[in-house]
This record gives sequence, structure tokens and C-alpha cells, in this order.
Amino acid sequence: MRKNDGLASVVREVAAKAAGLTLGLLVCIAGAVGFALLPPLVLERIVNRLTAGQTVTLRLALLYFGVLAISGVFEATQNVLITVFGQKVTHGLRRQMCRKLSRLPAAYFTENEAGKITSRFVSDVDAVDSLFTNGIISMAADGCKVISIVAIIFVKSRGLGVLMLLVTPLLFLMTRHFQSRMLGAQVENRVAVGKVNNHVPETIRNIRMIHTLFRERYMEERYDAYISESYRATETSNRYDALYSPIIIFISSCIIAVMMICASIGGGMQQFFGLSVGTAVAIIAYVGKVFDPLESIGMEIQNIQSAVADIRRINAFRRQAERKPADTTLTCDKLLQRDGARIRFHHVFFGYDPAQPVLTDQSFDLGAGETATLVGRTGAGKSTAFRLLLGLYSPDAGQVSVCGAPADEIPDTEKRRLFGYVEQTFHLVSGTVGEQISLFDPAIGQAQIERAAALVGLHEAILALPMGYDTPAADSLFSQGQFQLLSIARAVAADPAILLLDEITANLDSGTERRVIEALERASANRTVLSISHRLYEQTSVGRLIHIHGETA
Repeated sequence: MRKNDGLASVVREVAAKAAGLTLGLLVCIAGAVGFALLPPLVLERIVNRLTAGQTVTLRLALLYFGVLAISGVFEATQNVLITVFGQKVTHGLRRQMCRKLSRLPAAYFTENEAGKITSRFVSDVDAVDSLFTNGIISMAADGCKVISIVAIIFVKSRGLGVLMLLVTPLLFLMTRHFQSRMLGAQVENRVAVGKVNNHVPETIRNIRMIHTLFRERYMEERYDAYISESYRATETSNRYDALYSPIIIFISSCIIAVMMICASIGGGMQQFFGLSVGTAVAIIAYVGKVFDPLESIGMEIQNIQSAVADIRRINAFRRQAERKPADTTLTCDKLLQRDGARIRFHHVFFGYDPAQPVLTDQSFDLGAGETATLVGRTGAGKSTAFRLLLGLYSPDAGQVSVCGAPADEIPDTEKRRLFGYVEQTFHLVSGTVGEQISLFDPAIGQAQIERAAALVGLHEAILALPMGYDTPAADSLFSQGQFQLLSIARAVAADPAILLLDEITANLDSGTERRVIEALERASANRTVLSISHRLYEQTSVGRLIHIHGETA
């Protein structure tokens, strides 16, 4: 985790950039606390005047309603500013996490399901939002109210003030008990939610296999188990929350009852608790005002505990090891001028798990403009070699170089001009047909999009669509072979120097395969081409075989 990463740094950044918001929030909190103390004092004067047989002036009545209104305005404005501040913090936190995500190695995405990663950015960060909107700031404001009211109660009635001081430690211990129980429940709930978020897309993605193997009941039972786990954790948290409020109300009633009984006993006790009628009314109002924020604090404790659980998960995400920093001086033009589009493996050792190596002492050299095919048994490491070339992983030993530079040091911003990668299956993105080729890259204009489509023989087919290149993309627009041609067009749109082909004809019939082979031959002209496909090698007259030997070979 970088030194300036973290929730505290985001809060400081928001407070500095939105100084007016921060100042306004502090003023509103102070105003809400201060004006919340005034209505009982005004009420005390009104009641004392009435019991003394004096009239209540219009000015005094208006003063009472005025301080109530001003207190409400400060309270409402405080809540609005707290919400805005919390949203700014969560926005900054998500932006920081996105920067972190772009620095993570590919291993993180293979070891963590998409649902769990998504829950970090959605559920966990939303809970952090509640840390500010209904958590720590609100609790600080409520805490100030409690302290101020207890101080006034102590001035008005020492006996009741002492009684409140005796009760406070008991309330603190009870609150700590509820905190620990709710924290455990919130952690369990977040884990269960992460499992549910991952289970649903996994089921949808593998629905055909599930139907074929008659595993619907099994997947349903797993889903029910995860939902039940989340339900039990939520139920535990809600149970403690439901108990907290009645306990607070009961204690409030007991304190008022003790105060009234002691004040009516007479003698020294009456003097200790002695109150005028107006003061008694004010004290009762204050006691209610003490326990109202305490009850709110109970709710805020739950939000804080939930946020603490999520902050732990977010911190664990931010502590993830980052990939090797790229060398920003390595531009595509400099790389090609240095050593051409040359690929070199020099005594490479690599394994996703150090205890289980995939590549062992692998070496080969592919010159600029040369074509070759990787061969080897299943699991020997052919696809792994591609991942190392693309810089997604760093070798455990040896060196993988592209254009004379370490592959894992090439900046991501330069890779599309350097590599064109054609996968076995075309992955549709949300957008138009033209955007399937450009992938929203502003550096690729309409002329380049059309040139790439024409190169693979799709230009006329796309123009025949209702809106041409602006037609919204859908699975029904093209055949499987046309989608594979579209994948080649996507790979060559940025005019890369190196073309990587990963079993791209494996699922095609012979007629469609011929069209794809012809398109590949046109796309491969003047490029360094490395492929994984025995059938492709058998049908082309150029290139050489490179044997990949792994630990299992």
C-alpha cells in the first residue's frame, strides 16, 4: 500500500479541497448543539412565570418557537452537509481504489472472483459512506449534545447530575458489549454477501453445463446456504439493535422516576435534588434530550461497526502487492527503433504457484517479421508464454523481452500499438459495431476502423447493417466466423507490430476456417506473428515450430 493511500488521506484531501463545506459543517454542528440546549431553558422561564401567577409575554413565546425553529434548521443543514461530505469521501475512495486496481498483477484477478472484487467497490464503499452520513460525524455531534446536556443538568440539580455520572459508565459498558456483538455479525454478513455476489454470475455463466450435468439442485442449495448465512448474521445484528433502544428508554424513565421520588422525600435529599416547577420541567426535557442522542448513538454504533468491517476488507485490498512499475520512457516508437518487433525468452522459469512451476528453463528467439507457432502438450505453458509476453506476469527467473526491453516494464498505454491479440472466442462489449473494433480508444479514428474491417473482409457486411458502423452490437448481427473476423480487425486496428493468435480456428468449420486463415494472412503481413494452433500451422506455409516444455512436459 502506498504511503498516501487510505481513508484518512481521502478525508484530508476532501477537507482541504472543500474547505467551505468543512467549515460550514463544523458551524452547523456547533449551532445544532448550542440551539438544542436553549428550548428547555426558555420553557423553564415560561413555567416559572405561570406558577408565579405572571403572564407569558408574546416575546417569550416567540423566543421559544424561534429557538426551536433555528435548532431544526441547523439540524437539517447539518444532515445535508454530512451527506455531501460522505459522498465526496466515498467518491475519492473509489477513485483511489480504481487506481490501485490498475496497478494489480493479473494473478489477483485469477485468484479473486469478479463478485468479490465488485463487492469491494459497491457494498464495502457504500458502508464507508454510512460511516460519515450516519456514523462517526453524527455520533460526534450527538456526543457533544450529551456532554452539554449533562453539564446543564449538573448545574440545575447536583443530585441528578451525580446520578447521570453514575449511570454513564454502565451505559458505556453496555454499548461496548453491543459493539463487539454487532461487529462480529457485520463481518459474517459481508462475507456471505460476497459469496452471493460471486455465485449468481458464476451460475449464469455456466448455466448450460449445470443443465447438462443436472446440477440445478446443487447450485440452488449453495445459493440458499449463502443467503441463510447472510440472513442469520443480519438477524443477529438486528436483534442487538432492537434490544438497545428499549433499554435506553427504560433507563431514561427510571432516572426521571428516581429524581422525582428523591425530590419529594424532603430534608437534605430534597435540597440535594430540589427543583422549582419550571426547573423540573426543563430537567425532564433535558433527560429526554440526553437519551435521544444516546439512542441515536446506538444506531450510529451499528453503522460504524459495519463500516469498520468493510474498512478492514478495503485495507486488505489496498495492501495487495502491486505489479512491477512500468518504465514510462519506453514508448512504442523507441522500442521498435531499438530492436524491431523481436521476441525473446532467455532461460525463463515461471509458476503461478512457486511449488508448481509451469515453465522451466524455456528459451527461444523470434526475429522481427518472423512467424512461429508454439507447440506442446496441454498444460505445458503455451498460454502462460503469451501472458508473460503481454507483461501480465513477471518471470520467476530468466528474462522475457520484447523489442529488447523487459516485457513487464512496458507501459500499458503502449501495448495496443505493440501487440494485437486474437483470442479463441470474441468478447462483445457494450457499444456499436465500430466500437467493437476501436474499444473506445480515442487514438483509433473512423478511417482506421474501416481499414481494419476491410482488411479482414467485413467492411461490406458492416455497411449493409441498418446503421452501418453505428449499429448497436448484438450477438445476432454476425455468425461465429464473422465474429472471429471482427476479433482480428480489433487486434490490427491500432496497426501493432506483433500479432498473438490463441487457438482462433479451434471452433470453426472448414469453410469458415478458410476465410479466417485468408484474413490472418493479410493481417500478418509485415508483422511478427506468434500463434498457438496446430491446425493454423498445418494450413499455412510459413513459420516454424517452437516447443514449449514445462514441468509436466
